[in-house]
Amino acid sequence: MMQDTGSQMGHAHLTPRPPLNDTVLKNHHLTSTDIEKFVKLWQEFQMKNMTAQADECQGYCQGEIYNWLRAYNSIHGYVSLMICIFGTIANILNIMVLTRKEMAKTPINNILKWLAVADMFVMLEYIPYTSYQYIYMGPGEKDLSYTWAVCLLVHMHFTQILHTISIGLTVTLAVWRYVAIRHPNGGCANFLLAHSREAILLPFILSPILCLPTYFVFQVRETYDVDKLNSEAMYHVYFDKDSVLYRFNFWIHSVLIKLLPCGILIVISAVLMHVLCEASRRRLKLRDYNNPAKYAIQLNLNESKSKKPPRCDRRNDRTTLLLVAVLVLFLITEFPQGLLGLLSGVMEKCFFAHCYPPFGELMDLLALINAAVGFVLYGLMSKQFRTTFRSLFMKRHFGSTEMTRLTRVTTTCV
Repeated sequence: MMQDTGSQMGHAHLTPRPPLNDTVLKNHHLTSTDIEKFVKLWQEFQMKNMTAQADECQGYCQGEIYNWLRAYNSIHGYVSLMICIFGTIANILNIMVLTRKEMAKTPINNILKWLAVADMFVMLEYIPYTSYQYIYMGPGEKDLSYTWAVCLLVHMHFTQILHTISIGLTVTLAVWRYVAIRHPNGGCANFLLAHSREAILLPFILSPILCLPTYFVFQVRETYDVDKLNSEAMYHVYFDKDSVLYRFNFWIHSVLIKLLPCGILIVISAVLMHVLCEASRRRLKLRDYNNPAKYAIQLNLNESKSKKPPRCDRRNDRTTLLLVAVLVLFLITEFPQGLLGLLSGVMEKCFFAHCYPPFGELMDLLALINAAVGFVLYGLMSKQFRTTFRSLFMKRHFGSTEMTRLTRVTTTCV
């Protein structure tokens, strides 16, 4: 029996195969019907995955606020374009005023000047981006060319680096003011005065290094439309949500670049506000001490003049209030972005896919407003800024005594 089985198996192996002809080769080739079946199976597979993900993320980010966000996103291009045009002009004026000789003598004005430079370049770059992305292209229209994908990648890295520089300069501004108020004659204040240029240069060096993980997370990817047999290549900015580097970048961006500076600014802003409240209480005590009911009118007038707070102290308070306003505006802008980034890192796919995108345009709007209103704040709260602006642009003659007095007060107080 074993011998017969072996002979049969050997006979089966020795059976000659039929010759290959054209009909057999055609039967082994893929036909259009086979490709259509494969496409349908692939689409069904994708639909199952999307359905599973939708079930997994069901209940995320629903409500009236998201309807308002989507309504705003439809007009974001026009709003952001107007803010960018105004902000670019305003920051150019800031730079021109802050570089004047009487303004450039103080380190704080130099920090504000370079902050205006960074904000100006952010807005200059955002103007062509928003004009093409939100105005030139219609609703729902997408540009999937390689050139536009590269432009998006450059836009992403450029704005993030410059925005990080602005954050660093704002923190430097807050630390500088804190040291000038709490330890005006200490070794730290003298060190900062001696190394003011290095303190301003540091954010420009550290920012590209902190943004380093982003360069490797995002890249341009080439894809094809599975519904078309001879489709053209499509390019878009791609990132792997499941990679360790992507999650690490989210934590760096949200915690180290956003939330940590916000925490530092909250503490320093609270200290500066406390200093302002103390100064206000001192002035009230001086007014009570110089009450006319307690002293003779003439004596009271003389004492009130002598007890009046020095001009340097009053200017010091105005400068501190101006910087507190700048820091609070920065916190309103940056803290929500850091919080959204932190939640995206903790909750991962569902929050980032359904909650983060609707807030994207709103976060851009807040950042642009923060970069644009510096000129308004300086004009409203700084007398020296207004005086220098009028002398520079309104061709009004200011006496040398007035400008010398402002320069002397600024040099000693700020």
